Amino acid sequence: MRFSALGDSAMVVECGEGISPQTLQRVRVFANAVEHAAIPGVTDIVPAFASVTLFYLPAKIGEPGELPYRQMLRVLEGIAAALPSGGWPAVGNETKVRQIPVCYGGEQGPDLPTVARHTALSPAEVIKLHGEGDYMVHAIGFSPGFPYLGGLAPALHAPRLATPRVRVAAGSVGIGGAQTGVYPLSTPGGWQLIGRTPLKLFDHRRATPSLLQIGDRVKFRAITAEEFIAAESVVVETPEVTRQSPHVSAARVRVLRGGMLTTVQDLGRLGHRAEGVPLTGAADPVAMRVANWLVGNEENAATLEFTLVGPELEFLADAVVALGGAAFDEFPRWQPVQVPAGTRLKFGAARAGCRGYLAIAGGFDVETVLGSAGTYLRAAFGGFGGRALRDGDEIAWHAQTRQVTSGWRIDQRVLPAYGSAPTLRVVRGAQAEPLLDALLTGEFTVTPRSDRMGLRLAGPSMPRGEMKELVSTAVAPGTIQVPADGRPIILLADAQTIGGYPQVAHVITVDLPLAAQLRPGDRLRFQEVSLEEAQKLLLAREHALAILHEGLTGKFR
Repeated sequence: MRFSALGDSAMVVECGEGISPQTLQRVRVFANAVEHAAIPGVTDIVPAFASVTLFYLPAKIGEPGELPYRQMLRVLEGIAAALPSGGWPAVGNETKVRQIPVCYGGEQGPDLPTVARHTALSPAEVIKLHGEGDYMVHAIGFSPGFPYLGGLAPALHAPRLATPRVRVAAGSVGIGGAQTGVYPLSTPGGWQLIGRTPLKLFDHRRATPSLLQIGDRVKFRAITAEEFIAAESVVVETPEVTRQSPHVSAARVRVLRGGMLTTVQDLGRLGHRAEGVPLTGAADPVAMRVANWLVGNEENAATLEFTLVGPELEFLADAVVALGGAAFDEFPRWQPVQVPAGTRLKFGAARAGCRGYLAIAGGFDVETVLGSAGTYLRAAFGGFGGRALRDGDEIAWHAQTRQVTSGWRIDQRVLPAYGSAPTLRVVRGAQAEPLLDALLTGEFTVTPRSDRMGLRLAGPSMPRGEMKELVSTAVAPGTIQVPADGRPIILLADAQTIGGYPQVAHVITVDLPLAAQLRPGDRLRFQEVSLEEAQKLLLAREHALAILHEGLTGKFR
């Protein structure tokens, strides 16, 4: 086994080489052993292909005075050493065999003729060979519930599309290189689509949202178009959300203008990365935490996050609010403000920064999904019906009567040093060579194609040369990937859970708020720091924020 860091808050344990059932067995055994160890501070365990990745909170790990990474390494090495030396034992839970009905070709499988031509087979032969396969789930990722299936017959290997589709229908069955898989949700995608299943592979309302789990075996069964339509007609879809919060409350905010992108967010979903569910939550968690503390909330209370252009809101009851993050001319930052009933607040365009966070005393009142109130737009769940706020919506909050004391302010040194041309500190990634020098010596610009999934950068090209295709491993907010075009991407809160692009570096946790506040046209550079320095900076920031929180608790009555 090989142990390495993924940024400053995760560790990767490589259990073998390549993709095989034997390697997957090792992955499952080690992931089970770590789960049963119940290590304090570990938030997610992500098995994928040939590795197990553990995400942890450095501030909650072990004894003071020792680097959290070193403590985690010692614990994981101990777990590995305790496994039987004579061979890998059987995994505790039995392997399930899942039957997936598929309507091949036609409207449901538009790329079947292309795959047939590429493989020199007839469409009927492609269908027969695909249906005869005995597949195994080697990873869940890309989007919630998306299974990467090994076992595709070599005769069916087919390249991904040169230009990915903007939208792939939920249930689409595709071939991508040497793998096949099923799109559980409607997302962009670049695999060759040969059919579609009416089964719902991911449903956040189920006790186990993902129908398939790593290690499951899958068999495809051909069905007719008529059978597909009949089966699809009985699938219950999530109804369109009403224009009011799900809970009855006299304390409400009416959305007069929704702004560019206004969503409900908290600190995100922990414990679901293994099912392909991204962390989500606030892109700038420090701004959100401080805004909540300023109105007397717990740090994870639901807030509004708005991007570049803020909303116009009418308050239908007295409230106490605070704004963190981006600066807006019409409203002060970093201080609580009393808002009488009937007040209209118009935030307008951001003067500096990209994302503002509006906290309200008591927190916004929305249903939690998978343990979080945060909105995940691509899967359309969480927050206010899984979508951005629109004109005319009314959103409730848990009203609390609070009076703000005056005559105090926050020491700005505690807050992130936002700017439009920052230098982001990074620790090196697993594929640092030969790309890292180009990253550290170049100046980059944020492009308009950036979003909550990641910042796409323009600047010096970073050619990957002869770098071979990589086995996908876990990624996290802050991971800097380099796709085939040589243009780096800094992943943010809504990033996928695993990826196969080279990981040149990782923005350290302390500097992620700076990345989250960058807007199109802003410039940035990178500077390498050691893992030890990154974790010391993180622990120091958490200590400073704890002091701030303690000081703020006495400011309300």
